[in-house]
Amino acid sequence: MESAQRVLFVDPSTGFYRLRRYRVGDYFGPVDLGIHLSDRHRSLNIGAGLFAGSILPGSNRLVVTGFSPAWRGFYVSSLGGAALVFDNLGISMVSLVGKAPTPSVLYLNRRHGEEIDVEVVPVDLPRAFGRGRGGVYGLMEEVLERFASRYETDPRVLAVGPAAASTDFGAIGSAPVVKGKLTHADTWAGRGGMGSKMLQEHGVAAVIYGGTYVDEDFRDRKVADSWFQARYEKKLATKDFEATTKYRFDPKFETGGTFGVNFATVQGRLMAFNYRTLALPENERVGLWERLVVPHYLAQFNEETIAKRQQSTCGEPCAAVCKKLRDEYKKDFEPYQTMGPLCGVFDQRAAELLNGAADAAGFDAISAGGVLAWLMECLLAGELTPEELGVTRLPRWEPSTFDAVADSRHNAELGVELIGSILGKRGLLDLSEGPRKWGRRVAREKGTRVLDRFVYLASGRRGWMVPNQYWTPGALAPMPMMGKYYMFYGPEFFPPRTLGRVCAERMMAELAIDDLGVCRFHRGWAEEMLPEIVGSVYGMKDEYLKAIAVTASRINSRNASVFWESERDLDFVASYLSRRRDVEKDPDPELARWAEAFEKDRHEAALSFWYETRKGIDESLRAFL
Repeated sequence: MESAQRVLFVDPSTGFYRLRRYRVGDYFGPVDLGIHLSDRHRSLNIGAGLFAGSILPGSNRLVVTGFSPAWRGFYVSSLGGAALVFDNLGISMVSLVGKAPTPSVLYLNRRHGEEIDVEVVPVDLPRAFGRGRGGVYGLMEEVLERFASRYETDPRVLAVGPAAASTDFGAIGSAPVVKGKLTHADTWAGRGGMGSKMLQEHGVAAVIYGGTYVDEDFRDRKVADSWFQARYEKKLATKDFEATTKYRFDPKFETGGTFGVNFATVQGRLMAFNYRTLALPENERVGLWERLVVPHYLAQFNEETIAKRQQSTCGEPCAAVCKKLRDEYKKDFEPYQTMGPLCGVFDQRAAELLNGAADAAGFDAISAGGVLAWLMECLLAGELTPEELGVTRLPRWEPSTFDAVADSRHNAELGVELIGSILGKRGLLDLSEGPRKWGRRVAREKGTRVLDRFVYLASGRRGWMVPNQYWTPGALAPMPMMGKYYMFYGPEFFPPRTLGRVCAERMMAELAIDDLGVCRFHRGWAEEMLPEIVGSVYGMKDEYLKAIAVTASRINSRNASVFWESERDLDFVASYLSRRRDVEKDPDPELARWAEAFEKDRHEAALSFWYETRKGIDESLRAFL
């Protein structure tokens, strides 16, 4: 196996490039090497794991690292399947270290054993964004049309959309290419705004890459099976098939994928109408789920996607087939939650309209939904007017009379209008420096209730992140990197100090997967087995585990988390505690103590809860010492 990671440094300002090797053992993957390069060069780094191209399922995630324009700290984002083609370049990573003078395409190609061809080519973004489905998709089509003929096999394209130019939460999108055509199973490095970084800081709007280089990937299935037989008494394929049941089809719930399983099981934990449902009685939340989700939103998905087996992979052979589709629309839980119930949308056609607009614009979908829901509530409350936000309507958010089709359509159309206003900076809407800073500025004029309606995590002076869509305190934990699953997101209660330690444990487990470019949907075996595999292939299991601990500590050393700034954040935690005690009947006396503390003095209790959680985090991530 390869003993070094090969990094191609590209300066888009000049087209100059150079190759440098980093010994495996000094660095193990795109995360620990990425933080080193980010510290040194303020670069954007796009890389594959050690096992890209191997027989290990899910080993072909492409990992993007750098200092996030949204979070304002080091960040890790990734997209599925895209490392399989990247592996054909014969390198481990591309690191962008300058800025092109005009928006450009980075062209990378490697023919057999020859050197990599590198070109930085200007692109007419307005024209490209206007093609076909528009935005990201239009740019991918433009790049394929210009460069695909140069490749002997299908290349892959990474692209940004208009959101990358207008905001700090633009994503990087990609879709597998089959026989020269884009498929609909698009994947995203969404969280962290790395698309905004790629365009604004490096002038690169798209990267096209591919080649025919063949290196020594791990392909010995008999050896792999022996590892899995020793631990699980099952072959690799059998264990992986079991571990990915949820993402394929779970017979317990007669549905599959993140959308299907989560909406089938959410019940009284439903978060809708910009989290306003957190204040409703349990029977009313369950009633919304029973009336709007199960017989309509989820039923549509099951009939149109699950029953018809409209599913695909991210571009690599994989038993999970997690990309659930209806025609050109891909259905994942969190985007269809934030731009679904959170925005007052409970109908697939309406959700497709809104999600399709956000995806074409190239937004981080989870963040976009959180921002749109917040703006909608500000409209509903009268704190901001339609004229000030460049829209023509108010949301329809009355739970008792909500019409699943008509009201969902109305709200989705409002969301599309708001997306247009954000991109065009209409009225007051200029989110180029992020919604947190914008919200503070507007709140000084309109009152603090504007910002108090926004559920977000704060980092440093300007960093922000819409949380993952699980009603649990871990989703708002003061971790050094939020928006990913570097925290505990299960429903169980932990005292805050313990919660901090559990979040830290999850961070290290997730890092161990990310640093090898392996998809977390395979974590049912990957968390246990990957260190063992590194040990078997490279003889460096202990060194790898130490590197992960040190990387986690390095990331935490920059932890600039800020105590919850929004009243709705406090609502989120307080309502979780009371529901866990009163509805789920958790008898833990610590839970009762904290729930009572929030009821007595919410701000004082929240401050104590936050700091205790932070203590647990810092106590756990101390590998430097």
